[in-house]
Amino acid sequence: MSRQISLIGVPMDFGQDLRGVDMGPAAVRYTGLITRLRELGHTVRDRGDVPIPIRDEAVPGPLAGNTYVEEISRICNAVYTLGRRVMEEKDFPLFVGGDHSIAVGTVAAAGADGEAIGLIWLDAHGDFNTPDTSPSGNIHGMPLAILMGEGHPDLVNVGRPGPKVLPENVVMIGLRDIDPVEKKRLKTSGVTVFTMRDIDEQGISTVANKAVMKFAHMKRIHLTVDMDALDPVEAPGVGTPVPGGITYREAHLLMEILADSKKVGSMDLVEINPILDVANKTAKLAVELTLSALGKSIL
Repeated sequence: MSRQISLIGVPMDFGQDLRGVDMGPAAVRYTGLITRLRELGHTVRDRGDVPIPIRDEAVPGPLAGNTYVEEISRICNAVYTLGRRVMEEKDFPLFVGGDHSIAVGTVAAAGADGEAIGLIWLDAHGDFNTPDTSPSGNIHGMPLAILMGEGHPDLVNVGRPGPKVLPENVVMIGLRDIDPVEKKRLKTSGVTVFTMRDIDEQGISTVANKAVMKFAHMKRIHLTVDMDALDPVEAPGVGTPVPGGITYREAHLLMEILADSKKVGSMDLVEINPILDVANKTAKLAVELTLSALGKSIL
């Protein structure tokens, strides 16, 4: 199934301390994503990068959880505006970050028409902290909580006021590194969580099909892929690598099953850090996974 795809770069690294993920969009473009998507039969328009302030000129907030809130909310509102315009033009928005706090804008854009969407969150981490629970204060550990209405008001209200997704419409896959308070919050949140133990016990095929079935009544799924969900052997170029992650083939099978559902209507690629990568390995894998999610198959 050919699509009209709009590639939107979001080279933002305000959500974390470690620098380098702002180079992610350039690494993905360099790896040939656009050409390879066109070879699959898709029409691709590169919308360029969302404007990003110079980080060295910004001043972080004084309190945990307020780190660069002004800059992140401004960027995510710009992401929302462009993403919504792209969707109104019936394009498939493919957002390339940048750290995972870009999801505050991307998910808001994906559901901007008011229709409920399913959200599949592929990640090693929970991203469910708040300013009161975060050990670091870094906002890339908070975007899912923000999208459910918890966090700094400037971020919760990006695009439009209030929560952007219901907990029962969220499936998390690949978790294996969760902060203590975050763990308690996730257990009572209503979010469906498949940890690495679940993948080990059930297999990625079962997990993927359960995720798809959960959204059988919905027209669209937004897929957000944090590359640290993959094992660091496969994806070394991430800021917060955690051993024991999803393997190369597991990741591709997950993408292929999601592609077969024909429900994925928008997608993020985040946390690609070329500074920490080995021969652009992580960006290459991100491109391959995107191709699988958008219809590439073995036969």
